[in-house]
Amino acid sequence: MADPNSAVSTLINQVLTDPDLAHSDVFRQMLQAGLQDLIEAEATATIGAARYERSEDRSTRRNGSRKKTLATPSGEVDLAIPKLRKGSFFPSLLNPRRRVDKALYAVICQAWIDGVSTRKVDDLVRALGNESGISRSTVSRICADIDEAVAEFLARRLDHTWFPYLFVDATYVDVRHRGRVVSQAVAVVTGVSSQGRREILTMSVGDAESTD
Repeated sequence: MADPNSAVSTLINQVLTDPDLAHSDVFRQMLQAGLQDLIEAEATATIGAARYERSEDRSTRRNGSRKKTLATPSGEVDLAIPKLRKGSFFPSLLNPRRRVDKALYAVICQAWIDGVSTRKVDDLVRALGNESGISRSTVSRICADIDEAVAEFLARRLDHTWFPYLFVDATYVDVRHRGRVVSQAVAVVTGVSSQGRREILTMSVGDAESTD
């Protein structure tokens, strides 16, 4: 079961309760939420305790946050970097050389195809490196949250309105597949209501666009 307090779970719950949020930005928002969960996990590893957790290993406490804008394969995302009462904290996963955003992007793409694989989890663990202090089990849980969130998104009811117009388009992204980087198409089916409101109905990832 997904962590109900994770950023990914919060995002999907918002989409399920407010269909207006299921727009073309949801892919970027999922990447943003996944990165935020990883940042919180690294902060927890640094502090020695989760938010509000009582622990003898705790070294300090959180003291608000500051905003950091990050350029990702899905566009710019705004992230909240926790501030500490004692000492400083900047997540090592935001080091551009680590390319954690690309590894997480691959996880999200895989979730749309057929579920997150162990290989994609391991790729993300390697991208994070030892500096982050994030355990593999924590990374696996965050990836499982993403997997469950995508499944809930795809299974949501669509009878809240009528869509007289449907559009299918694809954006090409570079992902690692069977040991090499290949270009794959993220196909997005968008419905347009009689009021002109756009909503993502479903997505899929494949090798290329076609007219089939």
